Amino acid sequence: MSHYKSNLRDLEFNLFEALHIQDYLGEEPFAGFDRANAMDMLREVDRLAREDFAASFIDADRIPLELKDGEVVLPDSLKASLDALFDGGWHLLGIPPEMGGFGAPDALRWAGGELLLGANPTAYLYNSGILIARVIADVGTPDQAEKWAQPMVDRRWGGTMVLTEPEAGSDVGAGTTRAIHIEGSTYHLEGVKRFITSGEGDYYENIIHLVLARRDGAEPGTKGLSMFIVPKFHLNEDGTLGEHNGVYTTKIEKKMGIKGSTTCELTFGVEEPAIGYLVGDVHDGIRQMFKVLEDARMLVGVKSAATLSTGYLNALEYAQERVQSTDLAEMADKSAPRVPIVRHPDVRRMLMMQKAHAEGMRALFLYTGKVQDQVRIDPSEPYWAKLDDMLLPMIKGYCSEKGYELLAQSLQVFGGSGYTQDYPIEQYLRDAKIDTLYEGTTAIQSLDLFFRKIVRDQGQTLVRFSESILDTIKGGREELAAERQMLGTALEDVQEHIGVLVAHSMASMQDPPEIYKTGLHTNSLLESLSEVVIGWLLIRHAEIAIEALDAADEGDRAFYEGKIASARFFSRHALPKTKLRRQAAENEDGSLMDLPVEAV
Repeated sequence: MSHYKSNLRDLEFNLFEALHIQDYLGEEPFAGFDRANAMDMLREVDRLAREDFAASFIDADRIPLELKDGEVVLPDSLKASLDALFDGGWHLLGIPPEMGGFGAPDALRWAGGELLLGANPTAYLYNSGILIARVIADVGTPDQAEKWAQPMVDRRWGGTMVLTEPEAGSDVGAGTTRAIHIEGSTYHLEGVKRFITSGEGDYYENIIHLVLARRDGAEPGTKGLSMFIVPKFHLNEDGTLGEHNGVYTTKIEKKMGIKGSTTCELTFGVEEPAIGYLVGDVHDGIRQMFKVLEDARMLVGVKSAATLSTGYLNALEYAQERVQSTDLAEMADKSAPRVPIVRHPDVRRMLMMQKAHAEGMRALFLYTGKVQDQVRIDPSEPYWAKLDDMLLPMIKGYCSEKGYELLAQSLQVFGGSGYTQDYPIEQYLRDAKIDTLYEGTTAIQSLDLFFRKIVRDQGQTLVRFSESILDTIKGGREELAAERQMLGTALEDVQEHIGVLVAHSMASMQDPPEIYKTGLHTNSLLESLSEVVIGWLLIRHAEIAIEALDAADEGDRAFYEGKIASARFFSRHALPKTKLRRQAAENEDGSLMDLPVEAV
């Protein structure tokens, strides 16, 4: 049996009952889609995920990868999973029609992404060439789109984003990789990059690296970085593969999780020139790379949500089958029968905590997918792009942190059995930890949210978005009056939390160390704001579920009752924490940063 347990019903609910994406299907830019064929696609991706894609989940973890003579041979089962993805054309879901793809709405694309990422995140990471192709087609020259991007789609080439250097880490602007101008858009690159996902693998005919490097004489920091197309193999005039370029994998990391994903050290220009081509013929590397980075950050958040969802569903199944101890209400009766552990209060609490958050994270990233669709439908309205920018650090930061935290509760439901490889939870945990680290740590996401997406924007996007939350708070079903009140209180806490951090930031203009008081509480702001947004979405879902209950059949009735329960549980167990975080920010004296390093 597959380890992966999907939640296709909740995906359908989000897309069509809550978000109503069918209202813009059938019209440009999504003229080729309607509700029926969108669901047909999701059902087939769901089947692919549970069967072919999930089949190599264990092998990808337990068959060691080795670097020999610059090459890495992937397990046959992993290649078979990738064949199923590519042969079915499902890698084309988000590729525009002019490049041979389906041009699916982003909400639908991310729904499919959840299924595949939940089934086998390691395998899905080898599909990154599609993103690189889209970016080259978007910001490259027409010639670069034809020469590099289109073959990546047609010939299943790999692709990487190459930022990190051993001494620079997340401080991308401190990178020292050189780009030496030869002629036109051609450069020679020299340097070493680290932690490059899918940087090597024998599944690919070719790999296209998008590399940040600094040309001689460029200004310091991120603004001086340019982006280059650096192929593993050169191309001949007729499009066939030529000689190996001067970029080589010189190390692969031995990791805690996602072990079947080649995380590489790449060395440029040692034995022979590493030829790169300036993307778009312009020196605008960091802005161009953010096209890749933003999609990758969204993917990480979806991966976290997907893993928590299957972790929860595995734990739920186990709790329904595992019989142990008597019901707590019958403990005095020594003859009382043993019951499934789902009957025990603490197990029930852990399961509902996982359920509410898994559904809430799904609601968050699919709502953001609809926002991304609005960017394409109405590009003249800047609000949608700004809202997408504001939601992205929440998806990446909150989902990765909370997903990892709650997967530990998925394991806890299994007891000692969860710590073994008899069940998939221990691998879920190991595979999920990376999500809080790569594509920008949680601290980076929180600083981005506060300083760039709120302060720099003067709060305009947040204020406009909050109006939608206030509309829900002000009116709705009487059955959810208490939950709406809790949401209103939490929103006020977040607004006051922001005010405190803004005050500290302004004070730092005269007294620089005051900024530490802000930095100590941006993570907690990200957490609180994310939970307000999720709480709002879950309450909206509960409103829909209450309306739908009367006409629901037996199976759907249980589903809708579960949606109501999730909203109520989240409102009572997550939203009150916003007050504690706000109070902590208000009470901050900054003394932690005055503590001698030796005492930390």
